Amino acid sequence: MSLKDYFENTQGTGVLATADKSGRVDAAVYSRPHILDDGSVAFIMRDRLTHANLQSNPHAAYLFIEKGPGYKGKRLFLTKLGEEQDTPLLQTLNLKRTLKEGQNFW
Repeated sequence: MSLKDYFENTQGTGVLATADKSGRVDAAVYSRPHILDDGSVAFIMRDRLTHANLQSNPHAAYLFIEKGPGYKGKRLFLTKLGEEQDTPLLQTLNLKRTLKEGQNFW
């Protein structure tokens, strides 16, 4: 199963861990990542501590624990490649997430 299929079809809880330039670590509960056609991983995030950490230190780790009995999931070691704001790609990812979660996006 590809990562894209896995994250589109598996329920669970994700945690994104980052550190600032001084090495102070932070962890935050995050939704499943978006896997793009080129295989890169994308997250939609607010301008909070995790985002600030990624401005000075591009490395992060993502842990996903599958819903259900036992301890199954995925661990991804990540390096930031870029950032987008108010682009068609971001709008598409936001719309897909909203429709999948059944939220009203109007």
